[in-house]
Amino acid sequence: MTNFLIILAIAVYLAAMIVIGFVFSKKNSNSEDFYLGGRKMGPLVVAMSAEASDMSSWLLMGLPGVAYLTGVCDAAWTAIGLAVGTWLNWFFVSRRLRRYSSNINAITVPDFLAKRFHDKRNIITAVAAVVIVVFFIPYTASGFAACGKLFHSLFGVDYVLAMVISALVIVLYTIMGGFRAVCTTDLIQSIVMSIALVTVVCFGVSQAGGIGAVMDNARALPGYLSLTSTYNAANSTAEPYGVLTTFSMLAWGLGYFGMPHILVRFMSIKDEKKLVLSRRIATIWVVIAMSVAIFIGVVGLGMTKAGVIGTLADPETIIMNITDVLSKYGIFAALIAGVILAGILAATMSTADSQMLAAASSISQNVVKDFLHIKIDEKKELLIARITIVCISIVGIFLALDPNSSVFGIVSFAWAGFGGAFGAVMLCSLFWKRCNLAGALSGMVAGGAMIFIWKYVVRPLGGIWDIYELLPAFLVSLAVIVIVSLLTKEPDAQIVKEFEQAKINE
Repeated sequence: MTNFLIILAIAVYLAAMIVIGFVFSKKNSNSEDFYLGGRKMGPLVVAMSAEASDMSSWLLMGLPGVAYLTGVCDAAWTAIGLAVGTWLNWFFVSRRLRRYSSNINAITVPDFLAKRFHDKRNIITAVAAVVIVVFFIPYTASGFAACGKLFHSLFGVDYVLAMVISALVIVLYTIMGGFRAVCTTDLIQSIVMSIALVTVVCFGVSQAGGIGAVMDNARALPGYLSLTSTYNAANSTAEPYGVLTTFSMLAWGLGYFGMPHILVRFMSIKDEKKLVLSRRIATIWVVIAMSVAIFIGVVGLGMTKAGVIGTLADPETIIMNITDVLSKYGIFAALIAGVILAGILAATMSTADSQMLAAASSISQNVVKDFLHIKIDEKKELLIARITIVCISIVGIFLALDPNSSVFGIVSFAWAGFGGAFGAVMLCSLFWKRCNLAGALSGMVAGGAMIFIWKYVVRPLGGIWDIYELLPAFLVSLAVIVIVSLLTKEPDAQIVKEFEQAKINE
């Protein structure tokens, strides 16, 4: 009976997402509607869809899992970096990008870069599109992996089957409803995620013996609550957390400047002045959500010490284990448990749908039409976009076939990829008049390449080299942009004029 009620709650939620996709499918008359909602989105939808698509399953699985396993240090510095990055992105980038992209009629990030630098051959468009597809595929795979873990750990459902079913639902409402459906479902998903976080932490604290018991258990472990050391469960000792590692984790915040699925939200709002309200909503939600997620890891430890749940082989399943305990407290509790599990699905789906849509626009709009100069009408363009979404989901499923894959690990690599390839490029494009096409293109390639070089060649050396690949990639990209731009021809008068127009009234 309990499992039936949980499955019923999840099924109702998934059906609602599909219905939303169907409703908005009637409102996509052209590519701008499908990719950008016709630039008519409201401030609340923009704020919450941006943050829901940002947090992904990492919020409800990765972050609590890290806190549970090693203490608050690693998770806290990452969260601080993300919170600061969120605010900076909304404060500095959102309004300028909304105005600039509207002035030059750009509807995707690669489209913006091509029109910003007057790249008539659309080389930067093609490179940007390739980068988006390359890094969005593993990002999408992390979402599918989260879905597989969810259903497998709770119901014993085959991991791969669970992934496929989840992918089908996400693909279905995304290809039907486009950007409006994605943003609307993201808003709903952010609400469900919030309910899940609050319910889990309150129930977990009560089961662990109260807030005092939770904190006492955490303090008993060396380094567990410290911001300068982490807890090593293997030998029950505190491992020092160096300054370099701290800056490495704070560097997660740099990733925001290069996230296509977040940047496109800024471009979609109806009134750029409303971005101030969006910034406040987004920042407050992110800070609260990440704080609660980290605390859930601490609460999970308390529940383990109290014998309510066993020691977790996979820390990323902590919320699922707490929910399983909750579901045994009657019919109403089982339904609430279903809502919480729907929250995990929501975190996953809100990111996967946005990523697939951004990748689809890169292929159909930026590669097929802009770079290859293939003349297709709106109908065929949308068809290509939808086919791209299906293809990406298939590849994502294959990448996530390993049930032991880490959601946090996959997300961190993809996040670094976008931050390294696009972060410095977007900032220079928006705020440095002297930046030119050669500099932007060189910086994008250098940043993207450095992600792979640092992760697979440099970082394994350990020691001072063991830092998050996003930081060196961002710095290398920034240096290359500046050097190449200064060594090559200045932007022409029209490019400078468009740059200045984007600054008016700021």
